[in-house]
Amino acid sequence: MSEFTVVIPARNEAAYLPLTLRALRAQRQPPAEVIVVDNGSTDGTPDVARAGGARVIHCTQPGVARARQWGLEAAHTRWVATTDADSLPSPQWLERLGAATPGRVALYGPMGFCGVAPQWEWASQRAYSGFIHACRLVGKPNLAGANMAYSRQAALLAGGYPEVEAYEDVMLGQAIAALGEVAYVRGALVQTSARRLDQGVLPFAWQHLRNITGHTRGYFDQEHRDPRG
Repeated sequence: MSEFTVVIPARNEAAYLPLTLRALRAQRQPPAEVIVVDNGSTDGTPDVARAGGARVIHCTQPGVARARQWGLEAAHTRWVATTDADSLPSPQWLERLGAATPGRVALYGPMGFCGVAPQWEWASQRAYSGFIHACRLVGKPNLAGANMAYSRQAALLAGGYPEVEAYEDVMLGQAIAALGEVAYVRGALVQTSARRLDQGVLPFAWQHLRNITGHTRGYFDQEHRDPRG
């Protein structure tokens, strides 16, 4: 079964990060290494990461895309899994991903929100599953940074994370998809903080629906259209 380096970008996440690292320590298939990429934190995030057993890399260039890229380059395993500093991978997360690696270049799984009423946890997972299915139907796999894994070699061949302010995870996922098979792994659940809904449910949904309507088109009109040339 494939081993994973788990990469977590973090900026001022000392309040959330301990729970994420605890969830990773509880994995049925332990990660080979956890890398927390500190992106200029001022709240003690690096100390929290080290106390939780992670290796800390200090990314001096601002931006989550750059932080994710530094983590990708620092990983030593053939496979890299990513999550966020406010997210909770289920105990079977890496186990399910590892079982699905043969013949694939990237993987992703279901997501939902934590910190909400139980009925909303269920509803969020169902809504996200529907969104993921719609993306797959239109040929735009939506690999979210909170729950994705990829072949390190394929990610580097695809050019790594684009230097953009948002959707760098989706863009890399679609670039990797040009190199081989990408699979949705149903049992690899990650729950993420409901603080993402602070902007409101409709604005949050609209931002993600833009993936279906082609917000990444400009990216693929450039050199990343087909990494194989």
